[in-house]
Amino acid sequence: MFAQPARSVYVAEAWSGTPVGFQITTHGDKQYVAFYDAQQRMMMGCRKLDSEKWTFHELDQRVGWDSHNAIAFAFDPEGHIHLSGNMHADSLVYYRNTRPEDITSFERIDRMTGEKEDRVTYPRFFHGPDGELLFAHRDGGSGAGDEIVNVYDPGTKKWARRVSKPLFEGGDRMNAYYAGPIRDADGDYHVAWVWRNTPDCLTNHDVSYARSKTYSENFTRSDGTSLKMPLTLENSEIVDPVPVESGLLNNVQISLDSQGRAMITYHKFDSNGHTQMYTARREDTGWRIYQTTDWDFRWEFGGCGSIPRGIVFSSPQPFGDGRLCQLLLNALESDVTMVRFLDEKTLQPTGEPVRLYSQEFDHPKTTHTDDWQVNISWFDLGKLITDKSIWVLRWESTGANRDRPRDWTPPPSKLEAVELKLADM
Repeated sequence: MFAQPARSVYVAEAWSGTPVGFQITTHGDKQYVAFYDAQQRMMMGCRKLDSEKWTFHELDQRVGWDSHNAIAFAFDPEGHIHLSGNMHADSLVYYRNTRPEDITSFERIDRMTGEKEDRVTYPRFFHGPDGELLFAHRDGGSGAGDEIVNVYDPGTKKWARRVSKPLFEGGDRMNAYYAGPIRDADGDYHVAWVWRNTPDCLTNHDVSYARSKTYSENFTRSDGTSLKMPLTLENSEIVDPVPVESGLLNNVQISLDSQGRAMITYHKFDSNGHTQMYTARREDTGWRIYQTTDWDFRWEFGGCGSIPRGIVFSSPQPFGDGRLCQLLLNALESDVTMVRFLDEKTLQPTGEPVRLYSQEFDHPKTTHTDDWQVNISWFDLGKLITDKSIWVLRWESTGANRDRPRDWTPPPSKLEAVELKLADM
């Protein structure tokens, strides 16, 4: 076992109709959670770390059956909380509290810049090189959209464009699904993405990459050559020119090895038509692509909406002793999340994989339907390795159902905040 629960704190009863992203964040001596409760209401919770008593605040949103409608929040430099969510090509949903760290003082704000905020999906908060709060979202839809990046000014309490043009511009031809940004030891931001031509997930193609010192106008290729903005298929650095209908999904991941070299991880079909995992690494002579599995099956996926989970993975992270470690769930063969180890020089598996969690932790305590599953909020594997512990949210739900309503409503699920600790390896 790679990570073991050290303690668990009950939060509330949560919506279980579909897996949709919740968030947990520790800030100072407090912990904050954003989730949808048993009545499908968007909720914000807060507790002191030395207490198991939560304070809750209800926001005026109700989630439906769409797994895209995740919640995201972050703190600005003055401690105000910014929250966005419950959108899939919908008008912007955005809240900001009026008193720092106080979840009871949220106000609904109907705009940021007021432009390109009518068809918003995938809200993402992160911080710039000087600690400034940034917000990114897709404008448009799957197969036809642009990525917008804003920056917040605490003095004026206003948002402005961080990148004057879209970061990724697909227009009415395609859109980018990206991972990151992640930041290296020199402060550079790295992003990786794939393009998609239509809402059908069969039409993902072309694994791509860019980097930037400031995450504003100055994006470059991996060799430092300037890229013209906005980033399009024609002017991007293509790492692996994977064609459409080649087993590439929009779940690309990005990380850095112990030397700070960018690694992009994804899956596609091999020459025999089997699904395989690959990691592309930027080395001295350019990008080198490593096949890291030797599977004998083909994962056939396609269509629109959130698809049932098949292969879930992280990009490899430095673990020490010349090894990288990677999370991998191959739900087509087993519903167990494993941690496997790769030789950092060759990116080939080494040693035996281990379970990420105990069986008790990652298997449902009750089963209400054949596709009932455990959800663990996605976490930073590198942070777990460095800090030796990390907090996650755990709850259960039905599986993805192409974002369509079911003909029955599942019972609510127990939402818990769990501290995971790195096991002795």
